[in-house]
Amino acid sequence: MTKPMAVTLAWMGMLIAAVSAATSGLASPVQGSPARAEVEHLIHASGAEVGLGFQMLDESQELFLNADLPFHAASTMKVPVMIELFAQAHAGKLSLGDPLTIHNEFKSLVDGSPYTLDSGDDSDADIYKAIGTTWSLRQLCEAMITRSSNLATNLIIEKIGVDSIRARVHSLDADGMQVLRGVEDNKAFQKGMNNTTTARGLLVLLRAIAENRAGDPASCAEMLAILKRQTFNEAIPAGLPPGTGVAHKTGEITGVRHDAAIVYAPHPFVLVILVRGINDRDKSSALMVSLTRALYAASQQGAATK
Repeated sequence: MTKPMAVTLAWMGMLIAAVSAATSGLASPVQGSPARAEVEHLIHASGAEVGLGFQMLDESQELFLNADLPFHAASTMKVPVMIELFAQAHAGKLSLGDPLTIHNEFKSLVDGSPYTLDSGDDSDADIYKAIGTTWSLRQLCEAMITRSSNLATNLIIEKIGVDSIRARVHSLDADGMQVLRGVEDNKAFQKGMNNTTTARGLLVLLRAIAENRAGDPASCAEMLAILKRQTFNEAIPAGLPPGTGVAHKTGEITGVRHDAAIVYAPHPFVLVILVRGINDRDKSSALMVSLTRALYAASQQGAATK
């Protein structure tokens, strides 16, 4: 061995030792804790396909599993719709108090042909009784998020535009969320033209709201308040200690069930769970509850021992 090579190898050895010493005292992320094994076991035992994104707001711990795998977005696509609505309000393009006439006829993404929504397939049937009357954009947004109204969603999308929603998502570096159309466009569905999301894309959007990057601070505060009034709480919230604040949005279609949340635990985090392949609603809820409990316990204990 030549002298220059020996010196180089010795220098590399000292550098590796220095890096190892510098990082040995850092807290292990969730990936390196028993939580990962437990989470993977729960998913494997369920037989479902799961996309998961977990990240502490201080970024001290995180876990991503199939986080870039696309899923049908179901009603989670209503989060970027809300973000763009508030952005346009802040820009003065509209006011959240503006009245909008409620109607039930929309244009298909495929060919522009008209289609209507079925109140029987909507989680909020009451709004259909108001067809012909006016609601404010703020009222429609509340129904879209807290009761997951499909009709309210389509009315808002028609008002603000799909292209604007897509541009907003891109500006927030959340391209894992792809919004193509309104809800219940069956022609588009049959051609595979669906709204899709990844766990990472949804997590990025929720973090942006939590950190006042999805809009001005007042808009983000109002969006969080709406998300906290979510009425479907059988998944992530059910896996948390009573009284834990949760701002979240659910979504489901046949065989697909999602929940995406900002959890205001003593050490806050964002958790997104996308589930495909379980038709039993109770079973999918139970899986998400178990995953939430495992991640909550590991993350709070790990943060507390820093």
